[in-house]
Amino acid sequence: MSDMDFCLKFTNGLGSLFICEPHGEYHRIRTPYLYPDGDIIDLFCKPQGDVILVSDFGETTRWLRMQTVSPRRSPKQKALIEDACVTHGVEFFKGMLLARCRPGDELAAVAMRVAQAALRVSDLWFTFRTRSVESVTDEVSDFLAERKFSYERGEKLTGRSGRVWTPDFHVRTVRRSSLVYVLSTGSRSAARMVVNQVHTAFYDLNYLAAGPEALQFVSLFDDTADVWSDEDFRLAEQLSAVTRWSKPDELAGVLQAA
Repeated sequence: MSDMDFCLKFTNGLGSLFICEPHGEYHRIRTPYLYPDGDIIDLFCKPQGDVILVSDFGETTRWLRMQTVSPRRSPKQKALIEDACVTHGVEFFKGMLLARCRPGDELAAVAMRVAQAALRVSDLWFTFRTRSVESVTDEVSDFLAERKFSYERGEKLTGRSGRVWTPDFHVRTVRRSSLVYVLSTGSRSAARMVVNQVHTAFYDLNYLAAGPEALQFVSLFDDTADVWSDEDFRLAEQLSAVTRWSKPDELAGVLQAA
């Protein structure tokens, strides 16, 4: 099968959203799917006799490793990868997602399965972030209890838009009360997304920062990982007091200030 016939057969099956082009001894398929940071999910095909192997060549798990400081996946995350592969009929071998297009199979359908599996596996990034935030939040909770702060964890508050927000802590002191968000991620590419979310939350809740019992907004950055830029801190400073977890006394001082 010529390169032109190969790609024509593929695009006839899935349309112009998928782009197929020769790539050395393989054919690269550029899909319309994106990793959470906006990178494009690419697949690669290689005819082997009467079978065409379709794989991501390990790019999905490689991308996933780049999003966290931990080199290992938890048992739960491994189970989620296996579940995604079983759901979409894809094999997971040496970090690669792969499927075989056998005689009688539609190449487009096989490639779609691998692409959807890659999308599902990349979503494990959200479990990395959740685990990281929960761990740091537990440490902050212990710190507040040790310093005898009165606080409520995970309180649900409704913003002006009607959306419900859940700041990590509502801390009450003699002088004033504060809403605290813990900003934590192991990914530099995801850092701005985290800051934007907290910025949006404080903007939506800004009616609580007015009046005689105005709440103070505090953004607590987990700076144990070097993922934050000066722009991230400046954005957070627009609506909140910025503190760093590497300096817990600084957090205590902000919470106790008038």
